[in-house]
Amino acid sequence: MIVLADLKSAARGINQHYVIELIADGTGKQAIALRWSKQPQPNSRLTHPGVYCLRTNETSWDSERLWRTYIMLTDLEAVFRSLKSELGLRPVYHHKEHRVDGHLFITVLAYQLVQIIRRQLQARGIKARWRSLRDTLSVQQRVTASFRCADGRTLHVHKATRPEPELAAIYQALNLDPLPGGVIKTFV
Repeated sequence: MIVLADLKSAARGINQHYVIELIADGTGKQAIALRWSKQPQPNSRLTHPGVYCLRTNETSWDSERLWRTYIMLTDLEAVFRSLKSELGLRPVYHHKEHRVDGHLFITVLAYQLVQIIRRQLQARGIKARWRSLRDTLSVQQRVTASFRCADGRTLHVHKATRPEPELAAIYQALNLDPLPGGVIKTFV
């Protein structure tokens, strides 16, 4: 049997922010209800989780502009990291300048495409970080079903799966076909 004290000791960090009460039956031997309320303790990690300290040589910027620039840079790094992995551009082992230039060009071009897509989505009320957009976009698959025909040939039907509602909303916001590639039938 788990006792309330055992639960509170198992959740030592967070338990200070909750008031938990077991309601007993008339005999006082069995619990019939549990009542709880959240009461965050002031000056704790829950109410004051941490402090960012950003240092810059831009003395003319206000705190809002500094924060926006910092967030933009962390987002840019995350998108670059993701795209470079997906495009096979990591790790970088270029030793010739024209290859480095090509690498940078493809990376910046891919980032610009991501930003265009995100701006179009934001204009239509879809606000998401690249990672969550990528996760949403990754669920749709293109599948092939093969059927043996009576004449001995094999029919292959290639088509995209139906998009999940969140993905369908992205396609609609970007004015894209929710079933990309259409249906292709081939006989072998």
